[in-house]
Amino acid sequence: MTQPPTPTVTFDGAPVTLEQVCQLSRRQANSRLGNGEFQQRIERGATFLERLLAREGVIYGVTTGYGDSCTTAIPEALTGQLSEKIFTFHGCGLGAHFDAQSTRAILAARLTSLCRGYSGVRYELLQQLHRLLDEDLLPLIPQEGSVGASGDLTPLSYVAAALAGQRQLRQGEQIREASEVFAERHISPLTLRPKEGLAVMNGTAVMTGLACLAFDRANYLVSLGTRITALASLAIQGNAYHFDEVLFSVKPHPGSQLAARRLRDDLQASNAPSHEARLQDRYSLRCAPHVLGVLSDTLSQLRSFVEVELNSANDNPIIDGDNERVLHGGHFYGGHIGQAMDSLKTATASVADLLDRQLAQLVDVKFNHGLPANLSGSTGAGACLDHGFKAVQIGASSWTAEALKLTMPATSFSRSTECHNQDKVSMGTTAARDALRVLELSEQVAAAGLLASCQAVELRLAQDGRDIHSLPPALRDTLLAVREDSAHVNEDRALEPELRQLLSRIRQQHWNLYADTSE
Repeated sequence: MTQPPTPTVTFDGAPVTLEQVCQLSRRQANSRLGNGEFQQRIERGATFLERLLAREGVIYGVTTGYGDSCTTAIPEALTGQLSEKIFTFHGCGLGAHFDAQSTRAILAARLTSLCRGYSGVRYELLQQLHRLLDEDLLPLIPQEGSVGASGDLTPLSYVAAALAGQRQLRQGEQIREASEVFAERHISPLTLRPKEGLAVMNGTAVMTGLACLAFDRANYLVSLGTRITALASLAIQGNAYHFDEVLFSVKPHPGSQLAARRLRDDLQASNAPSHEARLQDRYSLRCAPHVLGVLSDTLSQLRSFVEVELNSANDNPIIDGDNERVLHGGHFYGGHIGQAMDSLKTATASVADLLDRQLAQLVDVKFNHGLPANLSGSTGAGACLDHGFKAVQIGASSWTAEALKLTMPATSFSRSTECHNQDKVSMGTTAARDALRVLELSEQVAAAGLLASCQAVELRLAQDGRDIHSLPPALRDTLLAVREDSAHVNEDRALEPELRQLLSRIRQQHWNLYADTSE
């Protein structure tokens, strides 16, 4: 089969989607930097800034110190050193370093913003930044140190330093000195001009790049959570009429309608209730479309928050080269991303809680309607020794509790800092990091729920004297796909390797779960 061509993302000031950022972060798309009229427009801003400097002599961040130090005048002879100074003294980040995927997203987000043409940087700087992304030479960026207003100053200082051939780069599996890599690749370190250090650092690229990744992962979690719910409903002999089309037409939240339709399609007639069926299932099945729908609709509502920020000029001051104006403002403030990520992590953790409650039903003989205790597949004299998915359920409960704990809104913790110049900050980067951690934990719960629900379906089939081919096609295909990595659990075994493999599949979005365009 002929593979579709690899898409190309062009950085030329035109809008970039969050999906394109995610493709670049996974190395599933090529990139190119625009030229021609785009290049001329970029250079007009840089040229205007140089003329203004020569004419007026005072420009914030060019001939003055930064932030509260804006009253400190910088002599003309020293202005050339100011950009290096800002990325030097901000080189104090701590914590773990962003992984390669996150770093690519950060570079793509910063490049998108600078290509708007309102930051006063040269085209040469955009070329250098694009080269890092294109050749996968990734600045080693600590995760901690941004308050999310005045931009992601400290983490983005590592990007600015990399442009100048300083600090360290991630090259494949190696961590190397940027100066060594530049020498090998014949890359000339960039001497940042006045305003360029500030332009690279004084923006929301870290939180925005992470937000793109969080959005993408949450969107897949909605689909996976729906499929796990279908498997759990089938295994527990749930009432499929809870997902009736007419029922959801009278409370028409789009996300809930989507989840209900997918569940109907997954279950088909094989799960239609008999006269012995329960009138009402417990909430983790009956209300599953409502819980999944909240996350789905949250994503729909938050897309504009993320993509507007992604495609904005978000540093300070804004340089309007065409109209020859310098506009001072607060576009570095990451409030929209912070709000989006706080909302996203709450809706995501709720889905983790949903899947955890489904798993708790499946393993408990008081609620699983005749399945073996703890979903143990063990038979014979030694069956009393085996405990099936007992510990898996404990683990899922632990991961869920941690995810729920992290829903405390980061944006509520604004801190006055930098001599009270930055006296109201967004904490958007902390919110984005929290959202990714909540997703990480929720994906772990999903891996546990997927493995357990597949086990439960097979146990139910065995009780009913049916084989896997009697399942609705979507559920059969999912079960077979899971069994490629993890066999049915008969006698107890350590499941960590299989859970990790499933987790890897989830994070790679390995399974194409639904054909509808919303995924």
